[in-house]
Amino acid sequence: MSGKRRFVWGTTVFLLILACSAVTVFAADAETEYVPGMYATFWSLIPPVVAIVLALITKEVYSSLFIGILIGGVFYAGFDFERTVTHVFQDGIVGVLSDSYNVGILVFLVILGIMVCMMNKAGGSAAFGRWASEHIKSRAGAQLATILLGVLIFIDDYFNCLTVGSVMRPVTDKHNVSRAKLAYLIDATAAPVCIIAPISSWAAAVTGFVEGEDGFSIFIRAIPYNYYALLTITMMLALVLLKVDYGPMKLHEENARKGDLYTTPDRPYAGMEEEINESKGKVIDLVFPILVLIVCCVIGMIYTGGFFSGAGIVEAFSGSDASVGLMFGSFFAFVIVTVFYALRRVLSFGETMVCVPEGFKAMVPAILILTFAWTLKAMTDSLGAADYVAGVVESAAGGFLHLLPAIIFLVGCLLSFATGTSWGTFGILIPIVVAVFQGTNETMMIISISACMAGAVCGDHCSPISDTTIMSSAGAQCNHVNHVTTQLPYAVTCAAVSFVTYIIAGFVQNPFICLPVGILLMVGTLAVIRKINA
Repeated sequence: MSGKRRFVWGTTVFLLILACSAVTVFAADAETEYVPGMYATFWSLIPPVVAIVLALITKEVYSSLFIGILIGGVFYAGFDFERTVTHVFQDGIVGVLSDSYNVGILVFLVILGIMVCMMNKAGGSAAFGRWASEHIKSRAGAQLATILLGVLIFIDDYFNCLTVGSVMRPVTDKHNVSRAKLAYLIDATAAPVCIIAPISSWAAAVTGFVEGEDGFSIFIRAIPYNYYALLTITMMLALVLLKVDYGPMKLHEENARKGDLYTTPDRPYAGMEEEINESKGKVIDLVFPILVLIVCCVIGMIYTGGFFSGAGIVEAFSGSDASVGLMFGSFFAFVIVTVFYALRRVLSFGETMVCVPEGFKAMVPAILILTFAWTLKAMTDSLGAADYVAGVVESAAGGFLHLLPAIIFLVGCLLSFATGTSWGTFGILIPIVVAVFQGTNETMMIISISACMAGAVCGDHCSPISDTTIMSSAGAQCNHVNHVTTQLPYAVTCAAVSFVTYIIAGFVQNPFICLPVGILLMVGTLAVIRKINA
C-alpha cells in the first residue's frame, strides 16, 4: 500500500511541477474567447480515465479523483499555472457547488442522512430488523426482498439508493449478506429500473432530448429494447436463485457468511450503526417515515412539473425538476416525521436536533466523493469530450447500419463510464440518433435510442465517479471502492450479453424475438460461470 501511495503522490507532485514550469500571465480580455488546445480531442477523455484507473489501483478514491481533476485543469490551461488554479477551483469546485441542481441533491442527501439517524435512534430500524428476521427466513429471501423494494421505488435513482439501503440494511445484516452485495443490489435496481419506468425523473430526462418527435411515446416503445436494464434485473434474480457469485464478490460473500460483512477494515459509515436503539421503537417507526418520504417526494416532483397549475400527471413528471422536488419533499417529510416521533414519545425534539449534525456527518464521505466527481465532470466538459465522442459516432453512422445499435451501446458505455453521467450521455447521443434515422427507419431509431439509454446506464453502473454508484455505496454503508470492484465483473457480464443482443436486434428488429434470446443468453452465461466456479 505504501508503494501505491508513493505512486499517487509522486504523480501529483510531477503534475504540479509541470504546471508551475509554464507559468504565464494571460490577458483578461482573452478569457472569454479561450479555447484549450486539447479541446474535442482524445486527450479530453484522459482525466476521468486516469482518475478511474488510480481509484481501482490504489483503492483510495479522494486522491484519485483530485489527480484526475488536476490533470483536466492542466490540459485545459495548456500547462499555465494561474489558469489551472482558476479553472480547478473557480470553474470546477466552486462552480459545481454553486449549481442549484447539485446543491438541491446535497440538501436531499443530508436530510435523508438525518432521517436515517432519526429512524435508528427511535428504534424503527431495529424493530424492522426483528420483524424481518421472523418473516424473511433465508439469505436468498433477504436479497429478493431488496430487489423487490428497489423495483417498487422507481421514481428516482438517488431516492431509490438511499431509501432501499436504509430499509434493507438491518435485514441483510441479520442474514449475513455482505455490504458489497447489498450495494450491488441497490445499484442494479436504481438506474436500470428508473430507465424503464415511464413515470420517473429519468423518463423525463430522455423525452426532453428527443426533439421533433413524441418523446414519451418513443420512450414507451423503446422499453422492450432496453436490454441492459432488463437483463440486469434478470441477472440479479438469477444470481440469487442460482446462488452464483464470482469475482471479488465471491470473497465478500464467503466472508459475510462467517460474520464479516465488510471484508476490508474500512468502515466509512460506522458511526451510524452506534445509534441503533434496540430497547424501543416499533416497525411503524420505520415504515411511516419511509411512506411519508415517498409521498412527499412524489408530490414535490409533480409540483415542480406544474401539476398543481393544471398539468397532467404524466406531463408533470416529464417537466419535473428532480433536484428541487426531492429537496422540497425530503424537507416536509423531515418535519412530519419529527412531529410523529414527538407524538409517539420515542424521540424528543432535543434528540431529533442531535440527529441533524450526526446525519450530516454520516453523509460527508458521499458528499465529498460527489463534489469531486462533479468537478471532474466539469473538467471533462470544458475539454470538449462530448463533442469528440459525438464526432466519432457521426463518422461511424454512415456504414455498419445493422451494427449501429451495438456500436452506439458500446460508445454510450465508454462515454458514461468516463464522465460518470448517464443524462449527459443521453444529451449527446440521442439527438445524433434522431438526426440519422428520422423519417427513414423508425424501428432502427427506436432500437438505437434504447441502445443510447442502455449504454449510458451501463457505463454509469460501472463508473466509480458516477453519482448513482456513490449513492449506492452510501445507501449500503459500504466502502466505495469495494462496491465498484465487486460490481464491475457483474456489470461487464451483463454488458457483454447486451452487446450481443443489440447485434441480433440490428438485423432482426423484433422485440418478441430478441428479448427472449437475450434472457436465455444471460441465464445460460450465469449457468456456465456457476459450473466453472463450482
